[in-house]
Amino acid sequence: MQSQRELSTFALSPAMRGKLTAAGFLTVEDLHHIKPSELSKELGTSAEDALEILQTVFPENTTTPNRKMAVPKSVTALELLYSEQSLPSILTFSEEMDTMLGGGVPLAKITEFCGAPGIGKTQICMQLCVDVQIRECFGGLGGEAVYIDTEGSFIVERLADIARATTQHCQHIASMDKSAELKEEAESFTLEKILSGIYCFRCHDYVELLATIHLLPKFINQHPKVKLVVIDSIAFHFRHDFEDLSLRTRLLTSLAQSFIKMATEFKLAVVLTNQMTTRFRGSEGASSSHLIPALGESWAHASTIRVILYWDDNHRYALLYKSPSKKEAVVKFQITMGGIRDVVSNSNKETSEDCSDNQPAKRQKVS
Repeated sequence: MQSQRELSTFALSPAMRGKLTAAGFLTVEDLHHIKPSELSKELGTSAEDALEILQTVFPENTTTPNRKMAVPKSVTALELLYSEQSLPSILTFSEEMDTMLGGGVPLAKITEFCGAPGIGKTQICMQLCVDVQIRECFGGLGGEAVYIDTEGSFIVERLADIARATTQHCQHIASMDKSAELKEEAESFTLEKILSGIYCFRCHDYVELLATIHLLPKFINQHPKVKLVVIDSIAFHFRHDFEDLSLRTRLLTSLAQSFIKMATEFKLAVVLTNQMTTRFRGSEGASSSHLIPALGESWAHASTIRVILYWDDNHRYALLYKSPSKKEAVVKFQITMGGIRDVVSNSNKETSEDCSDNQPAKRQKVS
């Protein structure tokens, strides 16, 4: 049974299909692990009707005396370790941020960048969409990217600026190496090539976003070079005019499961951006407030890695708030015409811009 199969394709009455859609149950995966009594309550139907729906969708789960159980395939912990260690990461062009993340944004995981408007979330996403395409001979992945824009903040002119700087960076490395192969690769790594390797989807509401995510595995199968999926932002359509919080939680949980499956199955990086909201704390007449990532505590468990971006004394900072393998850390970064870069002191500025350093984030000369 395909977990992404739409429930509207089953032999259910139009009334039941309508109630399932209205309650946010769109695919087979949405009905996994739900009991008939729970489904009955969600749909406002009888327990018999709910049981009939589940038996129609999951006929293999019908209780029979001699039902055979499928044995799940297992892998050893050592195999999982080798598999993770063999996967490359996507560089951010900030050496300090890459070090904080353990080498860059990892494949087969979900990375979430949270922050207030204007802090640089979209800039980081654009940088990653360009960097994932850097050829393998230059230390990249030679892949492609999918960019799902929910806010209308995707500016192709800004993307072109970052792409130009990246092509210049690769051309400079090729000129220093004197290798004919590198020179040929650098010459073919053009602005037009980079922009052609980023597939953009504009989602105007949460229904379009859900539909896009559900159809994305088929699209990736047709475009196997895709190694990065960006959703900018995940919160936009779920924060406003969404009165049914139970439905919102179910939809977000379904999305999180889809992202995890997509990342592990296709060995690609899923990068999400999230907005910030204000949490108030009051005690005996005194109250305080602070910013936290939007969408609540349950959503906080969706991502593998969570990075909080914030301002302090007119400088941008990135805080590694959640990671399975790296300790909490804070680094400073900046946004230049060429994209995301380390912050360089005035005394080291000349060294940084003359391409004398071997690190990718410091080799780039930004004009």
